[in-house]
Amino acid sequence: MSIGGMFRMLHWAFYPVVIFFGLQVLEPRYVAALLALLLVLRRRHDASRFLCGTSRVEITVILCLLALVAVTTLTNSEILLRLYPAAMSFGTLVVFGSSLIHPPSMIERFARLRQPELSPAGVGYTRRVTQVWCVFLGINGALAVYTAFYASREIWALYNGFVAYLLMGALFAGEWLVRRHFIARHA
Repeated sequence: MSIGGMFRMLHWAFYPVVIFFGLQVLEPRYVAALLALLLVLRRRHDASRFLCGTSRVEITVILCLLALVAVTTLTNSEILLRLYPAAMSFGTLVVFGSSLIHPPSMIERFARLRQPELSPAGVGYTRRVTQVWCVFLGINGALAVYTAFYASREIWALYNGFVAYLLMGALFAGEWLVRRHFIARHA
């Protein structure tokens, strides 16, 4: 994995931890500005390729995330900063959900990177997996909102920076096992 790939992965995986520890020493506006900087830096090297291959829905989600960060920076609101993981989850839900309305589904797109020729059964399977991810993202976003409003910083960071990733990992692993069974059955 390249340094850029590692940076992108770390940004998405650790932004709740960055927020939690950042709030220990900085005002929310500075932590929000750091998040905006990370979001922009994450895409600066491949901006033209990214924008060419990005749907309007995806661009809208990114602009909404940047707007949330900008408002957080201006208002210095910790609660808005703590809503960032929820916004990420709901933004991803919008992207995945829109791919169900305007195929191919998001998981089908990922699958075709490895296997360009996907059977009709494979297309149906990837659509179902995209639906499962939509349900997960909706529930995760709701829990992230709940922790932002009603939990301590520590509980918020524990859920959004650890538990949510354990649940995502369990979903990835479970899907991998089901996919192995699916491939064997349809081979």
